[in-house]
Amino acid sequence: MKGLVFPAKIANLSFPSGCCTLFFRSPTKFFSPALPYSISYPCRKLTGGRRGIGGLMSQSLSNPFSSQPESELLQALPSSKPKSPPPQLPWLIVGLGNPGKKYQGTRHNVGFEMLDALADAEGISMSTVNFKALFGKGVIGNIPIMLAKPQTYMNLSGESVGQIVSFYKIPLKQVLVIYDDLDLPFGKLRLLPKGGHGGHNGMRSIIDRLKGSRDFPRLRIGIGRPPGKMDTANFVLRQFNRQEQEELDHTFQTGIEAIRILLLEGINKSATFVNTQKSMEQLS
Repeated sequence: MKGLVFPAKIANLSFPSGCCTLFFRSPTKFFSPALPYSISYPCRKLTGGRRGIGGLMSQSLSNPFSSQPESELLQALPSSKPKSPPPQLPWLIVGLGNPGKKYQGTRHNVGFEMLDALADAEGISMSTVNFKALFGKGVIGNIPIMLAKPQTYMNLSGESVGQIVSFYKIPLKQVLVIYDDLDLPFGKLRLLPKGGHGGHNGMRSIIDRLKGSRDFPRLRIGIGRPPGKMDTANFVLRQFNRQEQEELDHTFQTGIEAIRILLLEGINKSATFVNTQKSMEQLS
């Protein structure tokens, strides 16, 4: 019987006696143009079954990354871009008072005056009329702020404040209301994180419009008590004299610094700063 002629690629295959299986005796390396590596197996059993040589080849040419740890494979994957943080909601700073020249410079309007001083210090225009208020936008540090002077008269201030809070979805902890207080000595400031209206009609209106919530900070400016038997309504609508106005200017500067600390460092530091300040009279 003539010997069989084998192709050159399997010329080194031999048939052990009594066995129909094939073995590599001295195989050559297999090179694939698609893979930058070679694979050599010194002894591999070939069967004529379902897998055959194709199964051997697929097993031999397995994924070169399969032996790497899963953590390394995950690190090799392209990372997705981090999500940008949501836009920062602004602070709303409200000064209370009555509109019109008749009430300019009166005790009941110190909230307006403090807000004007803050707007001037931060370069914020208050010329826009919106939400029933003189309205302005700006920043302190990197904190966006909105300034509002309700033009509804004091007793209806909540109509303006409620609209702004609802439209811009401002958290109440970021709503600062500045107003006059009869119970504080003249020129004294007090910053509180929350509280009642204390008989102040403007604050009563705001709390009503905020569905009864009192959980918003407020900066109170002392205007003192009326002298003697003077009627309270007449007293709060009386204008300041020259000396009182000079002391108020000092109070406003303290208030501006307190607001900056509040926005940038928090209410605790701001309250400590405000509540330990000495008045102009104490400093002189």
